[in-house]
Amino acid sequence: MESPDLAALLPSWQVALRAERKSPRTLRGYTEGVVAYLRWCDENGQPAVMDRRQVSRFTDDLLVNGAKPATATARQMGVRRFCAWLAAEGELDTDPLLGMKSPKLDQQVVEPLTEDELRALLKACAGKDLRARRDEAILRFMMETGARAGEVAALQVDDVDPVKGTAVVRRGKGGKGRVVPFGPQTALAMDRYLRVRRTHKLAASSVLWLGDRGRGLVSYHGIRKALKSRADKAGVTDFHPHRLRHTAAHRWLSAGGSEGGLMAVAGWSNPQMLMRYTRAQASARAADEARRLNLGDL
Repeated sequence: MESPDLAALLPSWQVALRAERKSPRTLRGYTEGVVAYLRWCDENGQPAVMDRRQVSRFTDDLLVNGAKPATATARQMGVRRFCAWLAAEGELDTDPLLGMKSPKLDQQVVEPLTEDELRALLKACAGKDLRARRDEAILRFMMETGARAGEVAALQVDDVDPVKGTAVVRRGKGGKGRVVPFGPQTALAMDRYLRVRRTHKLAASSVLWLGDRGRGLVSYHGIRKALKSRADKAGVTDFHPHRLRHTAAHRWLSAGGSEGGLMAVAGWSNPQMLMRYTRAQASARAADEARRLNLGDL
């Protein structure tokens, strides 16, 4: 079979990804990988074809030129997923990249935020205006439930019930929805935000998080910007929203919560993901557990 025109088929693949309900972030990441590969082929005088050795050279060049292993892996993954789609659609007889290995990733350890840092963040949200109420509600919700920033940004007004202490994440990673419970302090923060939200000119909007300039805060970047400003005010360094997910997982297990319960609340279906998010303080939690068990007391 003659090699297909990859650039011409890229928009069709994007249509297929949207039909599979891939998130905008996933679609963007996959597309960036394919675009980078096509650019590399052009710059290196190589035909734009799906060839195992050629894709390996592309990946190696990314690493040689300073790309982080995670970035190189993401770019290669985009190309591999595109290739799999081409084969499934009959544009290729077979998938020549099937079984191709990704670059070995360094296992990054993300330290959870300390209790003092969490208190400082909450203190930085003090105030009664819409921004203060909103940011405290977002912060408390994320630090308690471990919800992803994208999931939090996508919440609608009707998804949150402070009385019952629940929120419906209608589209988690992989298109999986779930009900997320939260406690009284987060419920109080949510209720306070919802009450001040009623005075906003966009109060009739279904979007939960509103900005103080008449705009909705409905993206990962909007959440990140809002919380990063609070972290700067609180003096919390190296802050990014995903640290709250690591923090929630650590605090859950430290408080004696079960791994199964944590996976259900945080939206993990793979135990390996739980291990990845809780690796940083695993030894400390084990030491605390050993002291509580006190098995040497005979």
